[in-house]
Amino acid sequence: MRILIATDAWHPQVNGVVRTYERLALELPKLGAEASFLAPSQFRTLPCPTYPEIRLALTMPRTIARHIEAVQADFIHVATEGPIGLMTRQYCRKMKRPFTTSYHTRFPEYVSARLPVPESWGYAFQKRFHNSGAGLFVAAPSVEADLKAKGFERMMRWTRGVDVELFRPRKVRLFGEQPVFLYVGRVAVEKNIKAFLDLDLPGRKVVVGGGPQAAELARRYPDVLFTGPKEGEDLANAYASADVFVFPSLTDTFGLVLLEALACGVPVAAFPAHGPKDVLTDPSAGAIDTDLRAAALRALELDREAARAHALNYSWENSAQEFLDNVLAAHNLGLPERRRLLPRLRRLRAETLKKKAARLGGNRAASFMRQFGGRLGELASTQRWLAVRFFSRPDVPSCRT
Repeated sequence: MRILIATDAWHPQVNGVVRTYERLALELPKLGAEASFLAPSQFRTLPCPTYPEIRLALTMPRTIARHIEAVQADFIHVATEGPIGLMTRQYCRKMKRPFTTSYHTRFPEYVSARLPVPESWGYAFQKRFHNSGAGLFVAAPSVEADLKAKGFERMMRWTRGVDVELFRPRKVRLFGEQPVFLYVGRVAVEKNIKAFLDLDLPGRKVVVGGGPQAAELARRYPDVLFTGPKEGEDLANAYASADVFVFPSLTDTFGLVLLEALACGVPVAAFPAHGPKDVLTDPSAGAIDTDLRAAALRALELDREAARAHALNYSWENSAQEFLDNVLAAHNLGLPERRRLLPRLRRLRAETLKKKAARLGGNRAASFMRQFGGRLGELASTQRWLAVRFFSRPDVPSCRT
């Protein structure tokens, strides 16, 4: 069984989406399935506006179609709403092939944080994109409820996992013996990192990751240690060296870094937003509060073993099984019926054409009557002034008695 995953998020990007699909590709063969990827690395690319670290594929629908047909996949999953995702969706709709999608990113909030674009526009685009598929995979209950209220359909739960062998408690202190408050992730405006950096906390703040805001924030906060991106053992050691993991984001759909920190025995502090309120269901593993400073100070007092124990509830094996079950179930459902684009405008256009046809019909009737000398036809035509001139001539007998 082969599953083609079309994604605009892939190497060399470092984020939760890429890590999720990397791990999925490792787990699926254990379940009798194989993952193939359609990614930007297979095409020429250009940097994403306002976020040059993300490369967007430069390709055409026919090229995407050739790649899809060459893979000969049994199932197709569209991971992102970028150029590759859009053209793969277009191909599936054209060929009437069932496909599934995932909701990884709060795209409307990300765009609104950078450009003067209303969030409602972004959600309208996303709703049309995802509702055209056979199933939409969401990571958390709160995200599912929010999307359902916005009109998203056919949602299926797909949770995440964590590598508890790599991310584990370690006897390391890379950042000193004082209390260490750590953030790991993209350094970008939508991550709300400034809310963490502005906190008055004891000890030291550390930021691990890169992004478009990294240089600016490093200049503005010289007392904060910005390490740049880390992966593998280096990342695991950074987690294990912290006392509290601070997650200031208000726009994430899950937050894979939450599980990685917990697996390393690091309690979490976060806002009561999507992601944290779904993951931090055990108060002994983390603190959630609208006051992020209060949450961070409470988390500093929590038991590291309890944090680790909570992370053990999440496994990549279960995550991969959920993904595969959803793909099979959605394939059996098939594609929804095509939705009319702007149905109100189409109805108005149909009504306009109907009225126009009626007017044309009246003119034809008038012409027929004129042909046979009918005076009523002359008067009913749009050229009434000709009828008036004709009947006012002295050589034309009157009909009056």
